[in-house]
Amino acid sequence: GVFFFFKQKTAYEMLRSLVGSEMCIRDRVYTHPEVAAVGRTEEQLKEEGIEYSKGVFPFMANSRARANVDNEGMVKVLADKKTRRILGIHIMGPNAGEIIAEGVLGMEYGASPENIGKVCHAHPTLSEALKELSLIHI
Repeated sequence: GVFFFFKQKTAYEMLRSLVGSEMCIRDRVYTHPEVAAVGRTEEQLKEEGIEYSKGVFPFMANSRARANVDNEGMVKVLADKKTRRILGIHIMGPNAGEIIAEGVLGMEYGASPENIGKVCHAHPTLSEALKELSLIHI
């Protein structure tokens, strides 16, 4: 049964079997500021020889973060230079553990930064940091 299935696998193996891509399993740390990530790091992309572009957006430039006086941190998006597909998203800042969910969804469906940037986001919200970065992503 289900219990036997879970007992025989590590938590990571279990997650890999339940999601479409192992690159779409997110990590998060509930510290202050929060830290969350999904996909590859710059170091991994360099080791794999993948050409990528990088965009960084500071929470200091986010209206909601400034209004909440909680503007430490940033959002970083890594995308394949040729296909524009998102390869990694790394967030350090307020509500990073929640904001990363949008990135996971985008990665699971092969989104580009521009795809995320074109989605309507409420204003002012912390998730706008990901949207704004996606609009200016190089």
